[in-house]
Amino acid sequence: MIRTVAYFLDSAHFGGTEQVVLQILSGLDRGHWRPVLFHHPEPGLAPLLREAENLNVERRPVPRMQSRHSLVAWLPRFIGELRAEHPAVFHAHLNSPLSCKDGLIAAGLARVPAIVATAHLFMELPLTRFVRAQQRFVATAVDRYIAVSHEVAGRLRRTFYIPARKISVVHNGIYPTRFNGPVNTALRATLTGSSKQPVVLILARLDQQKGHRYLLEAAALVPEAVFVLAGDGPERANLEAQAQRLGLNNRVLFLGYRQDAPDLLACCDLFVLPSLFEGLPLSILEAMAANKPVIASAISGNNEAIVHGETGLLVPPADPTALAAAIRMVLSNRELARRLAAAGRARVYKEFSAEGMVQRVTHIYEQILSSHEKVNGRH
Repeated sequence: MIRTVAYFLDSAHFGGTEQVVLQILSGLDRGHWRPVLFHHPEPGLAPLLREAENLNVERRPVPRMQSRHSLVAWLPRFIGELRAEHPAVFHAHLNSPLSCKDGLIAAGLARVPAIVATAHLFMELPLTRFVRAQQRFVATAVDRYIAVSHEVAGRLRRTFYIPARKISVVHNGIYPTRFNGPVNTALRATLTGSSKQPVVLILARLDQQKGHRYLLEAAALVPEAVFVLAGDGPERANLEAQAQRLGLNNRVLFLGYRQDAPDLLACCDLFVLPSLFEGLPLSILEAMAANKPVIASAISGNNEAIVHGETGLLVPPADPTALAAAIRMVLSNRELARRLAAAGRARVYKEFSAEGMVQRVTHIYEQILSSHEKVNGRH
């Protein structure tokens, strides 16, 4: 029997959460599962929708609710659209602890048999008593929370009092063979120009969360390298101005949004991610799969992907001096770089494959559906 899974996102742009959704969509066994993607009609989601179409995934645009007052009209409409698909599973993907609330409530009212919510990120937010109470109410509709890291799982328990029995940790996964390609010499030449300087790469949305400002401060302390920032976002103008103030215009490249991550990773000598908070970033896993040494901030999520000193290096967040020292150490020690890269690659293949992630996620679906069938007397 083929069962329908309704995937729901309330995001406005394409990032790590949306990439994880694509990994799941591409890995689902279509002999058992029929995916339907519910999303808001946002221009920033174009890469997600294009890839979903390539995967033959049905898409259902859902107008974004304009205000809390429009909930009365929005909720019945979405419930009707859900029921029309007869989903066995509703799987919401949360970019923040407070996202997708209305979709989860609608799924509960539509009596979808299995309701799952993946918490991708848990940033610190000013949570009022009302918001906490609201989130606990939403949690009553959810059969299982999937946390992408143990730290996210712990925060779900501590902040919203979600019982441990309702939380499963499933680390993000990637298809590592995508990152086995050779170096594109023409691309490498565009990054380095006429110099032979090593390339330090970051692949991340230009957002305060990702810590680019600290990377630029570190870049000023590492004159022997070129720094490549691939990604776009609200901080781009501020970061370009900062690079100019620091006199880095000749050694820092802003590439904007790119779809050639495997090629960029193949061309770099070192990958960095100085984030201030994370769930479990795919870019670290991709860099490790590409056999590149990785330096990241010592925060939750990063420290579940990287074993410090073995599969990469972890440095204190918001500390450009420590970041610069780590960058110089790796760039000046080829044996260290080789050892970190090889161990990181092996760890990704063993612990962070998309196949394993999809298998664990669908097992959760089956567990919930089986328990519902037993409760309802169907065997």
